[in-house]
Amino acid sequence: MKIVDLGRMEYRAAWEAQIQAHAEVAGGGEDTLILVEHPPVLTLGASFHEENLLLSMDQYQEHGIQVVRTDRGGDVTYHGPGQLVIYPVFDVARHGRDLHHWLRQLEETVIAALRSFGLSGQRHPPHTGVWIDAEGELKKVAAIGIKVKRWVSLHGIAVNCDNDLGPFSLIVPCGIHDHGVTSISEALRISIRPDEAKAPFVQAFRETFPTP
Repeated sequence: MKIVDLGRMEYRAAWEAQIQAHAEVAGGGEDTLILVEHPPVLTLGASFHEENLLLSMDQYQEHGIQVVRTDRGGDVTYHGPGQLVIYPVFDVARHGRDLHHWLRQLEETVIAALRSFGLSGQRHPPHTGVWIDAEGELKKVAAIGIKVKRWVSLHGIAVNCDNDLGPFSLIVPCGIHDHGVTSISEALRISIRPDEAKAPFVQAFRETFPTP
């Protein structure tokens, strides 16, 4: 598995890196795990509903937040500094050739990585993603949205590490009204930056998706 750490990069530039990695993997190259932080941006998925944006485009611009349409699954979500975004550009055919299983395995990597911080992540069907029980209330800590083209995956996982959660109040995150969001830092009550989370997540990917 090839690891590509882009540091902090604007969303569209990181998308170009995904496209390049996708071509390499689709051509027989090794699975590639891209790690990145984005400046503030809302991404709109293929299932996006207009009512889940609570402000106008001009108002988001005033808040310094870009809005970008994407071809991933899901609705609207937020990316920003302090959040670890993980793009597994993997040949899904090597890992079961089953999209439902692929999503469950992505959730499993998050659950395994959270365990290394002493946190108990959990699924919350029928929604995709990983939640934490915060004093009796389920809150989302990781959002997942993907696209698979030629059996090679694009897009991936956004893990709230130490990011400002305020911008999530400007949208209906992932179109889910009945649950809030949290972060690893909020759950632990200590700061866990993305750089500190990278190694546990890379290890979780290595264990969940061993080389065939």
